[in-house]
Amino acid sequence: MQALYDVPAPAKLNLFLHITGRRPDGYHLLQSVFMLIDWCDTLHFDLRQDGGVTREDLTQPLPPDDLVLRAARALQAATGCRLGAHIGVHKRVPAQAGLGGGSSDAASTLLALNRLWKLQLPRSQLQAIGLTLGADVPFFLCGGNAWVEGIGDIIAPLELEHALPGARFAVVKPAAGLETKAIFSHPLLKRDCASATIQGFAAAHYQFGSNALQPVAQTLCPEIGQAIDWLASKGLQGRMTGSGSAVFAPIAQSVDLQDAPPTWQVKMCNNMRLHPLTEWASDGEIKG
Repeated sequence: MQALYDVPAPAKLNLFLHITGRRPDGYHLLQSVFMLIDWCDTLHFDLRQDGGVTREDLTQPLPPDDLVLRAARALQAATGCRLGAHIGVHKRVPAQAGLGGGSSDAASTLLALNRLWKLQLPRSQLQAIGLTLGADVPFFLCGGNAWVEGIGDIIAPLELEHALPGARFAVVKPAAGLETKAIFSHPLLKRDCASATIQGFAAAHYQFGSNALQPVAQTLCPEIGQAIDWLASKGLQGRMTGSGSAVFAPIAQSVDLQDAPPTWQVKMCNNMRLHPLTEWASDGEIKG
C-alpha cells in the first residue's frame, strides 16, 4: 500500500462564543473567534485500491462510525472516487471538550485524501463537504485562525492587522464530558447576545466577550466551574471553550499547575498562526 506520512490535526479554542439568534430550522447563529493550538491528533493514511475505507485506533477506542470515516466516505461520494484508504488515528485531543478534535480529524482527513487520491479539489469544495459533517469542520480547512459567524460557515481569516498575538494557554479538561446537543437545546441558553465586531475584539483579544454556553454547561457539568475556580486560585482567568467541558486561560508568566486533580488533563499550549497543513495547495500538492 502507498503510505501518506503522518498528518496533524490540531485542536482549537473559542476565545469567545456569542449566540446572536436562531434560524427557523433550529440552527443557532453564532459569533466566535476560533484559534488553533498545538495540541494535535495524528492521522496516518495508507492507500487502498479496492475502495474500502477502514480505521485503526492507535491509542484509545473510537466510536465505530466516527468523523474520520464519515469524512472519507463523504469525499468518495462527492467525487465518485473508487480508491480507498486505511487510516490510523492517534488520539490526543480529548472528546466532549469543546476543542474540536473530531472536526479537526475530519478536516485533516479531507485534506490528506484529496492529495492521496489526487482529486485536486479546491479548498472551497472541501469546506462545502466539511460543513455537511459538522459546523466546525470548515474552520479547520481555512488555513488559520478566524472570525466565524453564521452556523460556522462564514469564516474571515484573522490576518495582517487582525492577526492574533502569540500567547501561551493553560487548557484543562475535567474528567466529565458534555454533549453539545444538551447545551444547545437547553431552555436557559442565552440566544440574544449583542453582535460583536472584529475591531472590538482586536481591542481586547484574550479578554474579549464571554462564552454564552458556559452558564448552562456549568449547571450540567459542575466540574467546569471547579476547573475555573482552580485556575482562579492560580491567578488565572479561565473560561470554557466551545460547548465544553474544557476550560482555558492565557498565561503571562510561569505558573505551577502540578496539583490538578488526577482525573483532569492539564496541558500547556501555544497558539498557532497557521494550520500545519495550510501550505497544501488546491491541487493537493505541497508547496515548497
